[in-house]
Amino acid sequence: MASTISANRAELIAIANAVATEKMIDKSIVIEAMEEAIQKSARNRYGAENDIRAKLDPRTGDLRLWRVVEVVEVVEDYFKQVDLKAAEKLQPGATVGDFIVDPLPPVDLGRIDAQSAKQVIFQKVRDAERDRQYDEFKDRAGEVITGVIKSVEFGHVIVNLGRAEGVIRRDQQIPREVPRVGERVRAWIMKVERQNRGPQIFLSRAHPEFMKKLFAQEVPEIYDGIIEIKAAARDPGSRAKIGVISRDSSIDPVGACVGMKGSRVQAVVQELQGEKIDIIPWSEDTATFVVNALQPATVSRVVIDEEESRIEVVVPDDQLSLAIGRRGQNVRLASSLTGSAIDIMTEAEASEKRQKEFAERSKMFEEELDVDETLSQLLVAEGFTELEEVAYIDLAEIAAIEGFDEELGEELQSRALEAIERREEALREQRRGLGVEDALAELPHLTEAMLVVLGKAGIKTLDDLADLATDELIAKKRVEQRRRNDKGPREKSEQRSERTEDKGGVLGEFGLNEEQGNEIIMAARAHWFEDEPAVEPSSEEAAHAESSQ
Repeated sequence: MASTISANRAELIAIANAVATEKMIDKSIVIEAMEEAIQKSARNRYGAENDIRAKLDPRTGDLRLWRVVEVVEVVEDYFKQVDLKAAEKLQPGATVGDFIVDPLPPVDLGRIDAQSAKQVIFQKVRDAERDRQYDEFKDRAGEVITGVIKSVEFGHVIVNLGRAEGVIRRDQQIPREVPRVGERVRAWIMKVERQNRGPQIFLSRAHPEFMKKLFAQEVPEIYDGIIEIKAAARDPGSRAKIGVISRDSSIDPVGACVGMKGSRVQAVVQELQGEKIDIIPWSEDTATFVVNALQPATVSRVVIDEEESRIEVVVPDDQLSLAIGRRGQNVRLASSLTGSAIDIMTEAEASEKRQKEFAERSKMFEEELDVDETLSQLLVAEGFTELEEVAYIDLAEIAAIEGFDEELGEELQSRALEAIERREEALREQRRGLGVEDALAELPHLTEAMLVVLGKAGIKTLDDLADLATDELIAKKRVEQRRRNDKGPREKSEQRSERTEDKGGVLGEFGLNEEQGNEIIMAARAHWFEDEPAVEPSSEEAAHAESSQ
């Protein structure tokens, strides 16, 4: 009998050691799981109402089993309580309120008890394994890791990472790349999440950061921080662009990334399934960076609209297709690289646009200021675009224009102010015709033109405006414009323009900032608090006020 018990003890410790080694978790967790399983089996044998504890010695395998009972004067729960007389037999000198130990004989686990104990141990070990996996990978987001493809399920690739599994979702794979079970694969760890079914490790091969990390592995200067990749954009599996800068003037960042005979960049290209990579010098000057980003196309002129975060690029007629790229790929990647929407037009189109704008502005000045065509064109040529610019500019600047004098400048400013007032009056009448309350006109930052737009959007009272969030009022419309070449089977190449708009705030076109938007909304809500009754002072406060007088 003694040898049997000894063998069982040795077997328990051997199992604990084997499980801890295989799952790479602490042995104490396995011992704790075994104790919990034995406790559960003992409760099934002696009664679930009993408070039964088990202790397994991790060195010798000795198992102790006992029941904890409370000493009371009058027993109400016979499973967890004993009276003073019975307690004396278990522990001499016991007093009321003590918790004492009632030793129990070891239990022989039957088939059902053994199966139940096995499930408890497996669950405990599985939970500990998941915690270990999460703790190991939670701080590794942003790293490149190598694994073996385990399976492909519904287009998602499951990767064995050794101590855990990761998933490359379909949208994070390189198009046309065919994953095969058993192949080794490198990927970038996007994020690690703790979920009920265990830690989820999301991997990516399509993210621009994956390409940047590959360059860091191939180019020692990037790893050492001498060269920095400032921006990256990818069309996975097809083409990519990276903007690089060197901290050391003696090192060419583009040449270092390309390597001898292209060895460094080719190593990255092969990993990315032949993806063509344009390496361009990064520049703090936006215009210079845009010109570089649109390589290999030649750029004639760059016009930047910082408020709208838009860039207008003019290219020679024969460079249009090259600048746009196949299906708009080149300009799309350049736009992503610079973080601005890029509009591309030919020199002929740019000239036509300038002429149209010149004619429209000249006509506006001619009609609003009641001047002849020559004078209106001269104002536009000097850079004036709006009536406000004429009305509020320093008089000396107008008088300094060749052929102008101070008297003419005063007359032009006077006519501009009258024109602005006429326009405001017309807008005021239109606003009132839409039913917009005069109270809205008293709010800060709102012009009559803005109030007309609000009226057309159905916002006519203070309450209507007060119900809006700031973003709903001022968020700018995001406009993306692409130029592309469509070629039909029997048609010549034709340039087409695609324009898509995302709905922005009601007043998004007026360029209000967030602070101004908040002031408008809060001013519109002010009347909500005016009607609240004043808080009456308590009797104690009133008495205190009288005594102080």
